[in-house]
Amino acid sequence: MLDGASQAVTQGSGEHFLSAFALLLHAGPFQLGILSALPQLIGTTAQLASVKLLRCFPDRKSLVRLGTVGQALSWIPILLLPLAFPAWGPWLLIMGAAIYFACNHFTAPTWTSFIADHLDQHERGAYFARRASIVAAVSFGALCAAGGLLSLWPRHTAWIGFVLIFLAAGTARLFSAAALRPVPDLPHREPRSGHEGFRVFLRNSSRSFRRFLLFSSLMHLAVLIAGPYFVLYMLRDLHFSYLTYGAWLAAGVLGQLLTLQGWGRFADRFGNKALLSITGFIVPILPMFYMVTTNAIFIMGVNFFSGMIWAGLALGLQNYVFDAVPEEDRATAVAVYSTLNAVGWCCGALMGSWLIAALPSRFEWAGWSWGSSLPVVFFVSGVLRLLISVGLMRQFHEPRAVEQAPLSRLLLELPLLTPVRHIQQWIASPLLRLGR
Repeated sequence: MLDGASQAVTQGSGEHFLSAFALLLHAGPFQLGILSALPQLIGTTAQLASVKLLRCFPDRKSLVRLGTVGQALSWIPILLLPLAFPAWGPWLLIMGAAIYFACNHFTAPTWTSFIADHLDQHERGAYFARRASIVAAVSFGALCAAGGLLSLWPRHTAWIGFVLIFLAAGTARLFSAAALRPVPDLPHREPRSGHEGFRVFLRNSSRSFRRFLLFSSLMHLAVLIAGPYFVLYMLRDLHFSYLTYGAWLAAGVLGQLLTLQGWGRFADRFGNKALLSITGFIVPILPMFYMVTTNAIFIMGVNFFSGMIWAGLALGLQNYVFDAVPEEDRATAVAVYSTLNAVGWCCGALMGSWLIAALPSRFEWAGWSWGSSLPVVFFVSGVLRLLISVGLMRQFHEPRAVEQAPLSRLLLELPLLTPVRHIQQWIASPLLRLGR
């Protein structure tokens, strides 16, 4: 858990602000798309290599720590090269981010195999939900602190704030490597598919799992049509301050934090397919809310609700992979899953940048008008998400034996009311103490 908390500092003070740093370096929509797409694609190459390396070097903990230290050190070129050569700033940032995500993806299959071997299959949902809750809580604090710190400087000197938050991100990642030292590595089975290759693994996997992979990769494509360009919409078109942008990011993390435990219990009880079936049909409407208004409070509320839903969808996608394949194929399955998602991620980000360039800068329809093409891009993303859920959700099934329940029962068991209960408790506790 401690390594997750340290990683959350890196995400909250570093990863979430890479696009904002790119805008400070005068990156355009195409460069923002490349910043989102290329590092992920390069990272998957490192991930596939790590699965092959695991066969020759079975010390999983050492591989994970090596990749984690590499992530920490990669913040040096991310920060220094764009500031030293500002004319090439956006492209140098993309290069540094590619190194960071290559190290990040290098550790993913090995870390997943390493951690999952310590867990029972019926405890994974609760464990990963608890871990994700800790990550979300720390990330929320780091986001708020980073956004507040950046707001202390005007835009032309904001690089000082980025130096501080990126240094914090790199230092925190070093703590992650140190936190893994006392965790033992359990003996694990050699992957059956290690000798045969990833294409043979896919051919030998179940039809249901292959359709799940198609659903996941296409959903990533649809989401990333919009994903990299929210920062452009907030900072360039709506002229939000770094503090407001940080608060928008933090609202999404807070939504995750307040629902992750509930989503984990839901998945353990009713299965990850049930979790995906519900969240997969809510996710399409989320980007469409950005067409309604530019009010900052409303937009923060939308991202808060988005965080609640995305917490469930991300947890369901991750845990479905663990349940759908045998233990000895788990690292390979995660690598293939991440690779296909990254291809979808890359294609979606590039499609989004093409749409921004192709669409007119101002839209009017039925009395509504938008001074930016980005809300329309967000709408297109939502429509594609809906088509993917409608077309593919019924094409794969739950791999575990779980409690069966009708849709009406599942809806009543959703943890979406958990944040309301938490807020009521936060308000009621001080009042009860005052009453005493």
